[in-house]
Amino acid sequence: MEDKETKRKTIGLTCKAKLFGKKTGHRELLARVDTGAALCSVDLDIAAELRLGPIVKAKKVRSSNASMKRPIVKAQLEIEGKKIVVSFSISDRSHMSYPVLIGRNALKKFGFLIDPVE
Repeated sequence: MEDKETKRKTIGLTCKAKLFGKKTGHRELLARVDTGAALCSVDLDIAAELRLGPIVKAKKVRSSNASMKRPIVKAQLEIEGKKIVVSFSISDRSHMSYPVLIGRNALKKFGFLIDPVE
């Protein structure tokens, strides 16, 4: 959907996304949009499957239950036909509903409006 006044696309709290590996193609996923998260995050198994890397740095990341250092990689992400390269922290998200979390670092680059009703 597009906002008529700003001409910006609107997405909801979840969205279809494509995450691209270096030489391994891409994976289509349902991602969680989280304006409270500074960084995007990807599940460890998906990062391994797509051979994301190299690790560009390690960053201390706070989650709802702990604070820890996580590896950071850059990967290409596509939402609503728009592609950007963005940093992802790699973590075990197997116990979570969504394997990818879209944080503010990507949302700023995409420029989407977030509508929680969508």
